[in-house]
Amino acid sequence: MSASPPISAIAGDAGWLAHRYDPGHDAFHFRELPRAARGAIPFLTDDYLGGPGEPVVLRRADCRAAPGTPLHFVFHSAYCASTMLAQALDQPGAASSLSEPVLLNDMVGWRRRGAEPREHGRVMAEALALLGRPFAPGEAVVIKPSNIFNPLMRGAMMLRPDARAILLYAPLRAFLLSVARKGLACRLWCRELLEHYLADGFVQLGFEARDYFRQSDLQVAAVGWLAQQQAFAALAAWAPDRIATLDSETLTGAPVAAVAAAMRHFGLDADEMRIAAHPALARNSKSGARFAAGERQRDLAAAEAAYGEEIGQVVRWAEVVAEQAGISLTLPKALAVA
Repeated sequence: MSASPPISAIAGDAGWLAHRYDPGHDAFHFRELPRAARGAIPFLTDDYLGGPGEPVVLRRADCRAAPGTPLHFVFHSAYCASTMLAQALDQPGAASSLSEPVLLNDMVGWRRRGAEPREHGRVMAEALALLGRPFAPGEAVVIKPSNIFNPLMRGAMMLRPDARAILLYAPLRAFLLSVARKGLACRLWCRELLEHYLADGFVQLGFEARDYFRQSDLQVAAVGWLAQQQAFAALAAWAPDRIATLDSETLTGAPVAAVAAAMRHFGLDADEMRIAAHPALARNSKSGARFAAGERQRDLAAAEAAYGEEIGQVVRWAEVVAEQAGISLTLPKALAVA
């Protein structure tokens, strides 16, 4: 096995992904991942990186990166074409993107286990700086965290006061249709997400803990969606000059214009011809298979036929919950998509 490059080479090279943080040893784990390899997978997780491999482990004190690169975020509430958007924003010379880096999940888990807040903030700042290393001078970096990171959105924005964010969401009915058609594994994932959000104190909808045991899978999914919608609206009100919102129907209905508008929001040059040629707009972001014309619409129509009655009942219930909690089903500060 070849020797690893010097510490300074790893810490300064975006081709070495900052993949994990180990608070017990105060160390970052790095995985070698060139730009082309990063763009070929939907998520920066071990499942797609090829297993644990042989990471290079460096003490945090030895690998601090300067936070000078423009860094921006796409926060999302799942099943809203966020992976497609993140991939399309990877435009050499303008920006690179990271889709759901596990390092930020580690920040969530460590906080949940009782990390001292000031120390957590220091490490989070360094983690963002390491993730924000550009492949080329002058490029920005756009991070799309997993939505389990959403309770830490404001903290990340505070650590990077020049960062901008897009809050991407699917309309409630479209979100529930996606959950229903993806089957049992997705319904279980929605319950797991709500479990995490409850542990983080992220759900402020007036329910008691026992209420969740009485809710159907799709009601639980709707609760998670409402909690994120509530947090997105609060974040947009907190930093209105830095945040824009975007819904999945606008994104998928006019992808070139939406990606261009996102790039302009991030202060990047948007070449619509180059965006239109990006392979991310013509393929399934998870499988890599090419889209068939009207595929998404047919999938949603099939889910509507199979689950429409149940979803209608849950939507009406969620609308009442939203009204009582003062949550708008449509977010303000919509991205100006031409």
